[in-house]
Amino acid sequence: MTRSQLQEDMYFRILRLLQENPEMSQRDLAKAVGVSVGRMNYVLNALVDKGLVKLGNFTAAKDKRRYAYILTPKGIAQKAALTRSFLARKVAEYVALREEIETLRNELPARGSEPAHERD
Repeated sequence: MTRSQLQEDMYFRILRLLQENPEMSQRDLAKAVGVSVGRMNYVLNALVDKGLVKLGNFTAAKDKRRYAYILTPKGIAQKAALTRSFLARKVAEYVALREEIETLRNELPARGSEPAHERD
């Protein structure tokens, strides 16, 4: 996978998580995506700078410093495009894996037909 595909996948996962849970903390997002909190902070700032996410105060929180990360209309459109790309890549991986499994199955001898020394 290329570096840009890895970045696309990370953006996709973050946008998806934020659409479902805009109140997620950076720490929770970082854990869910598998990156450091510092990296998550950097990526969220990039998403805000690109206009894909906007910050809002999370009104239900006791700590008013907490933010909600809300997808903008541009962010929703970008998430849809990333979803299509992600899905196409995963389907291609699935097809390749299925073909590899079938090839490996065809390489195996029929069950019970291997020599006696290989059965032990």
